[in-house]
Amino acid sequence: MKKLTFFFIALFLIPTLFLTSCKKENEEVFDAQATLTEYLVAQDLDLNKILDGFVMAAPADGNVSAKYVIDLRSAADYAAGHIAGSHRVDLANILTEAALADKDILVVCKTGQTATYATTLLRLSGFPSAKALKWGMSGWNTALDAWTPNVGSIADGHANWTSTAAPTPLTFETPDFTSASTNGAEILKERVASVLAGGFISVTATDVLNNPSNYFINNYFGEADYLAFGHINGAYRINPLLISGNQVKFLDPSKRIVTYCYTGQTSAAITAYLRVIGYDAASMLFGMNKLFNSSSAWTANKWTSTNSLSLPIEQ
Repeated sequence: MKKLTFFFIALFLIPTLFLTSCKKENEEVFDAQATLTEYLVAQDLDLNKILDGFVMAAPADGNVSAKYVIDLRSAADYAAGHIAGSHRVDLANILTEAALADKDILVVCKTGQTATYATTLLRLSGFPSAKALKWGMSGWNTALDAWTPNVGSIADGHANWTSTAAPTPLTFETPDFTSASTNGAEILKERVASVLAGGFISVTATDVLNNPSNYFINNYFGEADYLAFGHINGAYRINPLLISGNQVKFLDPSKRIVTYCYTGQTSAAITAYLRVIGYDAASMLFGMNKLFNSSSAWTANKWTSTNSLSLPIEQ
């Protein structure tokens, strides 16, 4: 009797287990990252759109009355000198402040790097005309210069500085992340909020130069500059870096993605974008200006004290 009972139980359970197994195998797993990136491309928010005109130089007369100026510096730095009429806010709260803007937004910080990071997040959040002030408040007034003490030539003669050709990019799987939503627009809001809450993510040029194997390094130069200026050993040159062109798949999501450029401003904007789409990304502070400011191979986007103006500030 026991054998017969076992037979009937098995007869019932085996098809159930089989059907459950088939369901799991055939069940599609929702891909939040793919949904987000498809949405970004469809909304014309690929990286090239975000970087199009994302910075502006300080006007010679200091007139930014046509802009709603948001200052991301600390309260103490703001008190030491700021643009008249500017609004100080912490990075985490910039979207709340941006919602009050009645003009095109101009974001400022000490050096332009946090501001460009923020500008990417603003442009992804419905403020397509937002710009960052190039060189930050350092370029606005010499009394606020935070650039001069931070430039250097730490790569000069360094064993990890080279002029070899760029390594051939490999193709990787895209990163995974979960979302409470299945809608591209809502996923984007979640991701931007998460990136803002995490703050500006950066790494020093010294650490990257000394330990390049710890990172996936992307040099965001043109090919001629990559070879002529020199670069960190092992650095890739993935430029353009687009979702629509599949170049983002050349980034290794298992490593921290470090982007560097001339000033740290473009790399900060790219870093914010990469973090939104799921990469563990960091911007290399001060870029080529920290690595090899003294090099005679380049002049454009090189910091010198003459870049700092004497435009009016309030205290």
